[in-house]
Amino acid sequence: MSDTIVTAAMIVIGDEILSGRTREANAHHLARVLTGVGIDLREIRVVGDDKAAIIEAVNVLRARYTYVFTSGGIGPTHDDITADAVGAAFGLPVEPDPAALAMLTDHYARRGQEFTAARRRMARVPEGAVLIDNPVTTAPGFLIGNVHVLAGVPAIFQAMLDNVLPSLRTGRKLLSDSIECPFGEGVIGAPLGAIQAEHPDAIIGSYPRYEDGRHWAEIVVRAADPSVLDTALADVRGMLDALARGE
Repeated sequence: MSDTIVTAAMIVIGDEILSGRTREANAHHLARVLTGVGIDLREIRVVGDDKAAIIEAVNVLRARYTYVFTSGGIGPTHDDITADAVGAAFGLPVEPDPAALAMLTDHYARRGQEFTAARRRMARVPEGAVLIDNPVTTAPGFLIGNVHVLAGVPAIFQAMLDNVLPSLRTGRKLLSDSIECPFGEGVIGAPLGAIQAEHPDAIIGSYPRYEDGRHWAEIVVRAADPSVLDTALADVRGMLDALARGE
């Protein structure tokens, strides 16, 4: 089992997310996929189509985490400013990439559509960036430093991420198990906190549920070491048994 901790952050870009016009789905997908391969997604930021805000987020997060992933803002319209903002964050010029231009030229020729100036914008990347393949619409994302710039449309984001995953360094994978708890969080809060303190190598969370008119909680325990997981789970079950006996 690898003990290496590999971390990541995500920047979700777009006024349409902040206004509620578009429901954000990429963060959930990224979190699930990264957890599965042993990368800890530690932070998610949502910023509008604001160049200064994107630059700030990129520079803070790329210094803090192993990887950064962005979604949104790499389309053909005037408010698609992610490439320019990321280039500015790295102090690099943003220019049309010859390989991206060739791919997009061929793509629109095969479709019998004009390769307009707006569409040419999608070939612009920071100097030295590595293209990320887009099998859905051809317009590529790119990698510069530790920052992966992906599309905002969920189907395209997911396809691009699939192409990125084999190149990522992965670390420890957390094991997890859950226990159904019949008591409210107000009852279990203090004893569960004490168990967490006794097991610093485990991550213990409580999640309230309401189903079929019944309130309960799901207690989830995560740990990289199976023995740590088993011991913490046993203590949680013991705590619940004691509460059931009125102790």
